[in-house]
Amino acid sequence: MTTDTPARLLTLLSLLQTPREWPGGELADRLGVSRRTVRRDIDRLRELGYPVQATLGTDGGYRLVAGKAMPPLVLDDEEAVAIAVGLRAGAGHALEGVDEASVRALAKLEQVLPGRLRHRVSTLQAATTPLTSGDGATIAPETLTVMASTVAGRERLRFAYRAADGTGSRRLTEPYRLVSTGRRWYLVAYDLDRADWRTFRVDRVSDPFATGARFTPRELPTGSAAEFLRRSMRRAHESYDMTVTFAAPAESVASRLPAWLGPPEPLTDTSCRLRVTVSDAKEWMAVRLGMLGYDFTVQEPPELVEAVRELGARLSRAAGDATPSAPS
Repeated sequence: MTTDTPARLLTLLSLLQTPREWPGGELADRLGVSRRTVRRDIDRLRELGYPVQATLGTDGGYRLVAGKAMPPLVLDDEEAVAIAVGLRAGAGHALEGVDEASVRALAKLEQVLPGRLRHRVSTLQAATTPLTSGDGATIAPETLTVMASTVAGRERLRFAYRAADGTGSRRLTEPYRLVSTGRRWYLVAYDLDRADWRTFRVDRVSDPFATGARFTPRELPTGSAAEFLRRSMRRAHESYDMTVTFAAPAESVASRLPAWLGPPEPLTDTSCRLRVTVSDAKEWMAVRLGMLGYDFTVQEPPELVEAVRELGARLSRAAGDATPSAPS
């Protein structure tokens, strides 16, 4: 019989998080207690915010259902390792759809992982080769988790940084946000030594160190970190104005576009237009537009129109079409 109430509640919660209905008698047998004790424990979980639903019947049943808020989850070893490996793989290669929230989740999970599970996660990741379309600029997940922790905790961050020309420096920053463009991770931060806002490519960061010194966040010059990054990239690289129309509603296209590109403007209920200044290589932008899954037409620049045309022809040839139709 389980006499330790906190331990019994955790065991009960772990059972209920399995997507099935548990008869009261089966829960009592699993926990080694009476059905009356099970009912009391269910009431305690409800008081803690867990939405446990009871069903009527001779034996009665219990199921954990979706609630208004998400209470803490209890994961077994296999589940914790699986989630950590997945988050690490996505974070380390700046995959589309993996944003700062995913990295914060990884930071929280790895903070409480036992040593034996950390070793399993590292071993599994080392034995896995992800298929990515990036330029090979991978990032140690530990670098991202340290950064995410300092962003969330409003803690000053020190790190070594290698500039594009290879020049090295040490930076002391007040980290503001992590932003993923789908190809790379960037840190938007206030550089204390230079007394100005900066963006840093995370794959050029090494030896990140949380100093423990807290700070009050400053006001970013632009409305969002994504917009600040977009303007910073425009200044740092050769940029071009892009205009693209999509045969899809604006909200649908916006849900698939990276945030730093900004939202498209509606034209009709079934079409929209994106006007933005970008610095991505035109060949990569052609691929990105094609991956959105909507029909589109590029108005400008002419070089991007040509890049889309060449990509369409190449894909048609790869599919065995000797006379490909003109791509969008």
